[in-house]
Amino acid sequence: MKEFGLIGYPLGHSMSPFIHEKLFSLNGVDAKYSLFEISPTELEKNISALKELDGFNVTIPHKTGIIRSLDYLSERAKLFGAVNTVKCGEITKGYNTDCHGFLRALDCAQISLSGDVLVCGAGGAGRMFIFESVLAGADVTVAVRNPDKAIELKNEIRNKLGKDIKIISLSEIAEGYDLVINSTPVGMSPDTGNSVLSLEQVKKCGAVFDAIYNPLETKLLSFAKKAGIKYSNGLSMLVWQAAVAQEIWFDASFEKSDVERIIAKTQEELSK
Repeated sequence: MKEFGLIGYPLGHSMSPFIHEKLFSLNGVDAKYSLFEISPTELEKNISALKELDGFNVTIPHKTGIIRSLDYLSERAKLFGAVNTVKCGEITKGYNTDCHGFLRALDCAQISLSGDVLVCGAGGAGRMFIFESVLAGADVTVAVRNPDKAIELKNEIRNKLGKDIKIISLSEIAEGYDLVINSTPVGMSPDTGNSVLSLEQVKKCGAVFDAIYNPLETKLLSFAKKAGIKYSNGLSMLVWQAAVAQEIWFDASFEKSDVERIIAKTQEELSK
């Protein structure tokens, strides 16, 4: 039996075992998936044991710290400076599948990553959304609580990609955008009564992607529904990034319809 898992701290309740077990079954793989709650100070002493696994996923706070223990990084992992998937073997390879999960989630929702894109938040996921939006050729505006702290990111984008992004305060969001991406925790349970944009602001937008999936419909997404525009929560991204991780581990591929069924099953599980 092959062995995989997720490292992070704290982990709390994670949907990763449920999702990966469904994907293992779909792939016809005899494998188990475990959770490994490892604090930042204990990561180094656990590396040898982790490399005995067939592969593992990485979440906060280890996405950057794990890099120094890997032999190889994919181009996207190098670009973002973050790893969320590791394939073990004679050499240990680090990948970032969050970006693929994001792009496939947009595709499933028939949302185009183009035009004027607003990204709210510039943390871990926000960085990836910003990079992918710039790579797609979009005109990117980043809204953050403290614009001064995002200057380093603006310079990094300019140095790595040769493009400029606009940085504003969250309170300065005004005009409409072709796509709004929320990577802040605003609207996440238990803070379900708040939204980064008002209904009037959402009405001026073309589509909304909210990385939150608890609740499945945030207040921001309820505004998008009322506005009659395309929208997606972060659940499809969560499942797709797991599917891409397994594609890396097993040199496999998944049909879109099969992954969509697992997304539906995961939604049912979350709704219990």
